[in-house]
Amino acid sequence: MNRRLLPAMVVTAMLAGCSLPSLSKDSTVVQTNQSKNKEETTIIPSMQIDDQYYRTLLPYKESASRGLIVSNINTKYDVKEAESGLLRLSQQAFDPSKYYFQEGQYLDKDTVTSWLSRSNQDPAGLNPRTTKNMTPTERAKNAPIYLAHIVEQNYLQETGKNKVKLAGISIGLALNSVYYYQKEQYGATYEEDIPQSKLETEGKKIAKQVVKRLRQIDGLAEVPITIGLFKQLSRSSIVPGTYFAYTDVDQGSATIKDWKNINEKYVLFPTSDTNNQYRDINENFTNFKHDIDKYFSNYTNIVGTGFYQNNKIQKLKIEIPIKFYGTSEIIGFTQYMSGEVMDQFPKGLQIEVNVTSVNGPEALVVKEANSNEPYVHIYNK
Repeated sequence: MNRRLLPAMVVTAMLAGCSLPSLSKDSTVVQTNQSKNKEETTIIPSMQIDDQYYRTLLPYKESASRGLIVSNINTKYDVKEAESGLLRLSQQAFDPSKYYFQEGQYLDKDTVTSWLSRSNQDPAGLNPRTTKNMTPTERAKNAPIYLAHIVEQNYLQETGKNKVKLAGISIGLALNSVYYYQKEQYGATYEEDIPQSKLETEGKKIAKQVVKRLRQIDGLAEVPITIGLFKQLSRSSIVPGTYFAYTDVDQGSATIKDWKNINEKYVLFPTSDTNNQYRDINENFTNFKHDIDKYFSNYTNIVGTGFYQNNKIQKLKIEIPIKFYGTSEIIGFTQYMSGEVMDQFPKGLQIEVNVTSVNGPEALVVKEANSNEPYVHIYNK
């Protein structure tokens, strides 16, 4: 086996899949806010890190419902994927080279909270109504909470000299795959799995109502809408859920014509899943872990998360928590581990390795697809 000792290269600007663009001056433009019927001055950054990333208008505007996602979504993994997955999905409708990104400005906290309620608790509630006579078990089986959260993203375009305005909106409907409930106050928590077929049916029903409501909001009557259905996993999951279906609603329309399926999945490695499509990467990962074990035992565990699209792995992210204390030891470990990344995994696979300790991040290794050498960064404390 070819064992390389790679130098630790400090990477001052790193995003997976990025190339450095040429620089020009930022543009100051006027943004038309249809909902508030006013104009605001904003800045379009000149730098676009890569054609898969949107440029974001400045000053940065936080979502009108910011903060709710953390309390409404089960895990930090689903919180991130509900937003980043919607960004990835939106690229099909809103070309990053032609549109600018802004967090959702139209659905505020009160609106989102109202829509997430049960219909018997709030007239605008999108979740199933219940009655006083229903037991907790009956609610869990016949009327669980399907809709957990609503993610909004806005996409803007230039409309003339030094002007931009909203040109599209994406909505992510985060749906529960597990309903949690208690049979008595302060009692044990029970779980009721929600079948995928039921989740899909209810999600599409909710989406129809959401589109109609969006068209009634000032500024959203005409813009194209993309809606994605996101399946969040259980509270104990250490991999995120994914979007499984989406639809594009034409400009000015309040009708959903059809849905398109999305084939994405996150897989934890090492895995006991006997599915053939995971076998090769699982073997690569097991060999990688074995070689690290032989020479460096001072860590707790190595886990990997593979992102699959259309049954093909696109990216592997590896987490290595360590107990090292000395800088030299961390550098030596990172150099050795970087060589193993190049030796053990397919050249065409994109890999990111994060080495952490109780003190925080210690090292980052990124191997781009088909790259001959990885980027290596040792964090200075």
